[in-house]
Amino acid sequence: MATQPRPTVRARRLGAKLRRLREDAGVKMDAAARRIDGDKPKISRIENGRMSIRRLELEALLELYGVTDERTVNALTTMLRQTRRKGWWHQYSQDLDPDFEERLDLEDDVVRILAFQPLLVPGLLQTADYARAVIRSAERSASEEEVDKWVSMRMTRQDILSRDTPPQLVCVLDEAVLHRQIGSPATLAGQLKRLREVNSPPELSVQIVPFGQGWHAGLDGGFSIYSYPDPLHLDVVTVDYLDGGLYLEEDSSVERYRRAFDQVRASALSSRQSMSLISRLARDLEKQV
Repeated sequence: MATQPRPTVRARRLGAKLRRLREDAGVKMDAAARRIDGDKPKISRIENGRMSIRRLELEALLELYGVTDERTVNALTTMLRQTRRKGWWHQYSQDLDPDFEERLDLEDDVVRILAFQPLLVPGLLQTADYARAVIRSAERSASEEEVDKWVSMRMTRQDILSRDTPPQLVCVLDEAVLHRQIGSPATLAGQLKRLREVNSPPELSVQIVPFGQGWHAGLDGGFSIYSYPDPLHLDVVTVDYLDGGLYLEEDSSVERYRRAFDQVRASALSSRQSMSLISRLARDLEKQV
């Protein structure tokens, strides 16, 4: 039996917003289906992101739901166009895990990322040498050519931070990340200096939860919160685990992780104090080189 294509993040976000608009308007699925000459399964698949919707169908549903706000209509129309757009990573798709492809899709048009990582520097902030050491350790059977390709892709992924209007990135790291020996001392020192160089609050902020803090709300594991442009107010949480990632879009789940991030950030050193710690550790590493 053929496997159904996995719904993209963009299609799921569009479908989720249409479901909310339908429910807010008190419209049953049967009525929505009749408006676009379909059936309930079609509406269900559209709202789950598993079926594309045509522009005229979108306009008909928005009219049925009483959506007249021009900003909302334009935002949903733009999102519809984006569901059909191939990302820069399409050239690598044959080598990508579906979960990682979904992460790239999430990052492509995000306006804010709130990230907590207790183990490694996140890919968006890694140096090429640090990324190479991480990839080599995780993929021990990979050839040098494959490692080079994955490092190149990770560096290309970071281009979103140098766009004319880059997303805001607030990254909180557990202090353990700064001590974990990834690659050589020179590799880790270079990575720590990179964190210091890119730190420029509030656009890109790096903060450290020190060992002395003891327990904090991030000890259960890393996660990221992706936010998208108004007026849609659509946020997605990603939670990493060994075999992939969990993607949470329900308002209650997103809010729970937003509170956890606020608590983790409150446990962290200020940006200035974090940079002082990072600088000191980088100097100590350079003495070992």
